[in-house]
Amino acid sequence: MDIGVIGVGSMGRNHVRVYSELKGVGEVYVYDPLAQNAEKVREYATVCPSMEDLLRRVDAVSICVPTKSHFQVAKQIIEEGVSCLIEKPVTLKAEEGVDLLKILESEEVIAGVGHIERFNPIVDEIKRIADKPAYVEIKRHNPSSNRITDASVVEDLMIHDIDIVFNVLFPGKDYKIYSAGNRNVCEAMVVFENSVVALSASRMASKKFRTMYLEEEEFTAEGDFMAQDVYVYRKPGKYGFENERYTQENIIEKVLVNKVEPLKVELKTFVDCVRKGEAFPVTPKEALNNLLICELIGRGIR
Repeated sequence: MDIGVIGVGSMGRNHVRVYSELKGVGEVYVYDPLAQNAEKVREYATVCPSMEDLLRRVDAVSICVPTKSHFQVAKQIIEEGVSCLIEKPVTLKAEEGVDLLKILESEEVIAGVGHIERFNPIVDEIKRIADKPAYVEIKRHNPSSNRITDASVVEDLMIHDIDIVFNVLFPGKDYKIYSAGNRNVCEAMVVFENSVVALSASRMASKKFRTMYLEEEEFTAEGDFMAQDVYVYRKPGKYGFENERYTQENIIEKVLVNKVEPLKVELKTFVDCVRKGEAFPVTPKEALNNLLICELIGRGIR
């Protein structure tokens, strides 16, 4: 199977690298209107002079162009009958996402959206552990970057955790949303019937971190998306006072996590789905719902 990557900025270059390493992928082709971007991946891929030329050569493509161009590029690719994986967010505006879903209804292609954290192994472990979370907190903070200019911190960073909350932990549940912040810092609270979820995202941090914290009646769990570590703290077996200080003994479990590169898992899954004619795990419909929630949160930021 031959694969194309359209747009080879920082994320697109990672797609090219991973595709070049995957078994079952033949040739990798790239197109970027900025020739200097394409030149950076020439050792891994064949550079095409136009998107039309690339589409004639490939069985499927990754769309890694700036978000503002997602809709037009995806529309052209889908109407050419080529399967595609669209980097998140699916489109810049929800209205474009609605139009894209309508186009997909009349075309027989595999289309997925690259919410990469869905393929982080700690997400499956948290899902397996969690039964009835009473409280969930997810933080995703980055140092400032000039890489994203057409999306707020909600669509850029928080959307990863929105996907986890609404499609993994609480799918189909009723909710209320409260939010505050600005384009670079945002705090959101999502209230479900028996659970509270706190989400924070920043592009102004001096330290990069991506963490999840979860409380249930019988235990507390912590996860680190970057280190791919999960710890579970069970109810203390012993309380007491020692030298006038409160003490407790907890049972701490380190969950065995099979650490992987999430992007490699994501792209291998996409290639397998195209080969087998199966739906990609992150559907455009789910991605559109993520974007609609981003827009709800965005109403509370300046």
